[in-house]
Amino acid sequence: MADELNPEPGSQIESGSGTSPLGGPIQEEVISVLRSCYDPEIPVDIYELGLVYGVDVDAGGAVDIKMTLTSPSCPVAESLPLEVESKVRTLPGVEKVAVEVVWDPPWTMDNMSEAARLQLGLL
Repeated sequence: MADELNPEPGSQIESGSGTSPLGGPIQEEVISVLRSCYDPEIPVDIYELGLVYGVDVDAGGAVDIKMTLTSPSCPVAESLPLEVESKVRTLPGVEKVAVEVVWDPPWTMDNMSEAARLQLGLL
């Protein structure tokens, strides 16, 4: 069952209506950046893995990201959220980035998109 912090695997995450100076929605650009971030132990991006629970973009260019990790003992627990923040901060129109790591609900393989499952040979 999906809720605000745990969307259906592979579903589009809801956000605010912020747009970039070039006219494109910042949310789409943020998601594109999230697809360039990988858990080094799993060859699938964090968005398709279902590690991103929420992206909120306000009209002033503030981006709030709620994400989790595959486990609290994940070796990139400190570096991955910093990578996400650093990459999103480079987007045109983004004025502020906050990345919050949450543990509830815990991540499970059910969070993965169909594309991620296919890529990992789980389908």
